[in-house]
Amino acid sequence: MGQLLRVQNFNVSADGYGAGEGQSIERPFGHADPGTMFSWAGATASWPNRTDPGGSRGLDDYFTRDFAHNIGAEIMGRGKFGPQRGPWEDLDWLGWWGDEPPFHTPVFVMTHHVRPSFTLSDTTFHFIDADPATVLERAGEAADGKDVRLGGGARTVKEFLDADLVDTLHVAVSPVKLGSGSRLWESPDELRDRFHLDVVPSPSGVVHHLFWRR
Repeated sequence: MGQLLRVQNFNVSADGYGAGEGQSIERPFGHADPGTMFSWAGATASWPNRTDPGGSRGLDDYFTRDFAHNIGAEIMGRGKFGPQRGPWEDLDWLGWWGDEPPFHTPVFVMTHHVRPSFTLSDTTFHFIDADPATVLERAGEAADGKDVRLGGGARTVKEFLDADLVDTLHVAVSPVKLGSGSRLWESPDELRDRFHLDVVPSPSGVVHHLFWRR
């Protein structure tokens, strides 16, 4: 099938927002509560930050495990990397993830303000000012034959959808409403002209939306 651009485990609220207003270093998702939005993944046996035994199995656990399967690179918008806007004022701040980011691949951060690449553990961050097709080409080369994950946020996913570059999407819709923020859609039906869609509710309350190209 060749190399794919995949959206994996992208979480939105019931009204289609991937993050709320007022993003800051302390609140990466703005007024959205990540403990509520992502509780379905955090409750699974395969959640990578789990410190105690147990956790749920089943569909939610499968998607949590599948997050990194055959992924060779990640693309993200600057807002997923950090809350700073405009020229970089603090090059010492290296993202929200500490010394061991969860990506384990090259990461390409889309920004109009480039800065030198740096490596934390097994993740190298590259900063690139280019259109989606060029960014995907760079990430595809770095992925070394594996797929590329499009990590978000919502505006970045929409950019790649508008450029018709996305092959598959898994969007988890949580049963909370945000009312404002960074919005992926008003309704998932907006993508039905280009994608097949299966909708699978989970006992956790989240509803998994699986899209693949027509």
